[in-house]
Amino acid sequence: MKSTLSSDLRSGALVYHRAPKPGKLEIQATKPLGNQRDLALAYSPGVAAACEAIVDDPSQAAELTARQNLVAVVTNGTAVLGLGDIGPLASKPVMEGKAVLFKKFAGIDCFDIEVDQKDIDKLVDAIAVLEPTFGGINLEDIKGPECFEIEEKLKARMNIPVFHDDQHGTAIIVGAAVLNGLDLAGKRIGEVKIVVSGAGAAALACTNLLIELGARRENVWLTDIDGVVFKGRNTLMDRWKEVYAQETEARTLSDVIGDADIFLGLSAAGVLKPDMLKRMAPKPLILALANPNPEIMPEEALAARPDAMICTGRSDYPNQVNNVLCFPYIFRGALDVHATTINEAMKLAAVRAIAALAREATSDVAARAYGGEAQTFGATSLIPNPFDPRLILRIAPAVAQAAMTTGVARKPLIDLEAYREDLSRFVFRSGFLMKPLFARAKTDPKRVIYAEGEDERVLRAAQVALEEGLAIPILIGRPSVIESRIERFGLTIRPGVDFEVVNPEDDPRYRDYVQTYLDIAGRRGITPDAARVLVRTNNTVIAALAVMRGEADAMITGLEGRFLSRLRHIRDIIGLEPGVSDIAAMTLIITSEGAFFLADTHVRYDPTAEEIADTTLLAASHVERFGITPKIALLSHSDFGAADTPSALKMRKALKLIRERAPDLECDGEMEASTALVASMRDRVLPSSRLKGIANVLIFPNLDAANIGYQFARVLSDALPVGPILMGTAKPVHILTSSVTARGVVNMTAVAVAEAQGKAASAS
Repeated sequence: MKSTLSSDLRSGALVYHRAPKPGKLEIQATKPLGNQRDLALAYSPGVAAACEAIVDDPSQAAELTARQNLVAVVTNGTAVLGLGDIGPLASKPVMEGKAVLFKKFAGIDCFDIEVDQKDIDKLVDAIAVLEPTFGGINLEDIKGPECFEIEEKLKARMNIPVFHDDQHGTAIIVGAAVLNGLDLAGKRIGEVKIVVSGAGAAALACTNLLIELGARRENVWLTDIDGVVFKGRNTLMDRWKEVYAQETEARTLSDVIGDADIFLGLSAAGVLKPDMLKRMAPKPLILALANPNPEIMPEEALAARPDAMICTGRSDYPNQVNNVLCFPYIFRGALDVHATTINEAMKLAAVRAIAALAREATSDVAARAYGGEAQTFGATSLIPNPFDPRLILRIAPAVAQAAMTTGVARKPLIDLEAYREDLSRFVFRSGFLMKPLFARAKTDPKRVIYAEGEDERVLRAAQVALEEGLAIPILIGRPSVIESRIERFGLTIRPGVDFEVVNPEDDPRYRDYVQTYLDIAGRRGITPDAARVLVRTNNTVIAALAVMRGEADAMITGLEGRFLSRLRHIRDIIGLEPGVSDIAAMTLIITSEGAFFLADTHVRYDPTAEEIADTTLLAASHVERFGITPKIALLSHSDFGAADTPSALKMRKALKLIRERAPDLECDGEMEASTALVASMRDRVLPSSRLKGIANVLIFPNLDAANIGYQFARVLSDALPVGPILMGTAKPVHILTSSVTARGVVNMTAVAVAEAQGKAASAS
């Protein structure tokens, strides 16, 4: 079957697959191979040690090779998407895409394997002999009913998970939608009538799983291209369909649709007519999953039955049944406990985890996938969004636990909570680095005031801060706007109950704030009229005054507007920490190579040697809060006296001042960036350098170099930024940037709370 892609989408897809490299995958080494010793370890002769260890103990393959995190995506190309039997070679782009999804969503490495074989036994033989190479097998796009027998035989022969996603992935998501849909309708699964259109691999797998969930076989009516599956039918029958054959005179979909509570379609466009829908039971659940066009279009279904709940396979409608909701995370959980199979208990655990997640407040990532509009649990949100980052946090542990409970886990998890934390670090790359700050913040949560309290990112961050016990949020904004946005974004926090709201339009402390502002900044150009206007209209000013009045312990601002305009108010109101000459900013970037702190990325344009020394010492104290020992490099174009330019001389002088003030600090310079980041290069240039290993704090000579370096590294390395972290203020204040995410606000909340705790301890 030829696809119905638009010319624009077709040409765009071809360019996407063709450039800059053909395809969507490449292999990257995880170990260094930079010298003769590396070669001797990676290959001959050193590799013999790994081989011998596996001979002695085959389980060591999971520790010494990539096998336990490696899945094969296998097809023979006989049922590819809606294209049909296009053959193994033409199916390769789909299999590469599947491999990308495994990696992107669950960190699982994949090889796509396209096999030119339609004979069932020969295909089974070809796949079964791959067991030494892979930790799991994902069968893909193999037509039915052959796929049932292929999976059945492979599961009997192989001692690793074998999972036909077209069957079970769809079934698991359908199961979650059914549980939630029936709950909303006030119905019980054991009492409902289910009509199924289509009897292929996915349809039968869905039906089988619904039986596992409690549906009764006598209440299931299966139909296909030849009509109702009834006892005695001889055409297009097989042993898998025969299970659902009914003793009936009904012969068509229309004959059996009456009073049905659930319609499950995995067949063809347009087979469910509006008049059929009108004859279904109250609050029917319609799963019209044919692609690209469903059995009935949602708008047509709702016109006929406004009380219907509708799921499709399309991304342009609510309730998309997309297999990426589950297959990466099911394999993640199975691989992590070294499961020998993916059994029914593990599938049911995934169903219930997905159903439960749909009832939680929507994440910011999922909301962005809906153009910023969060979907609260209900008829249009029976299942989570495929981009919800919490899917792995809910499904993988549930699957792992089910594997352990049913005895198919060869390496059970010792600590399930620690496993959840590991997964969280995968989802939020900042997790590992931020963990000490999060733990510290939870011991004594402080009041954090957010200047942009109406912003979606702040609202989501406030919910997380409350749920995790990180902080006591105070939001500046109009109460009616905050309430409506909380409802729109599907959050559960309550203004005035869970957090305080400061209304800039009508706050009883207005006159007091104006007077405080005049007391602080009256001799810095702030007139009474200006103070009255700013305290009513400038949320950064309001937040800063709240901190200075002791009504908040820390503040977050900068999600909207200009950084420097906010900095001016912070200087005027908050002021400087004793002994500090000016404010500076440090930004953390978390890359695949590690975490690096860069300063000054936002404030000081051309700092003096004295100011660079201040910045360095401030940076060192902030880095220590992360539980990290600072290793500081003062950067320049010059390596240890190689040039006497003003910049190099400035950095040299700064080093002298730093060593006078903090003689034990691991800091050196001036040096090039490559010398800072490659210890072997530094050892050749200056073996006696006090800095050992890779520098993790990079101090730049001026703002241009720092900001350009930060932006360059962030974009090219796909780094996760945290910050900017404002340093040198009398009270904890952080001015973020407009590109910050909700998770970024959460991270900076933890930074602010930890800083507030430190200042409180110093003052006591």
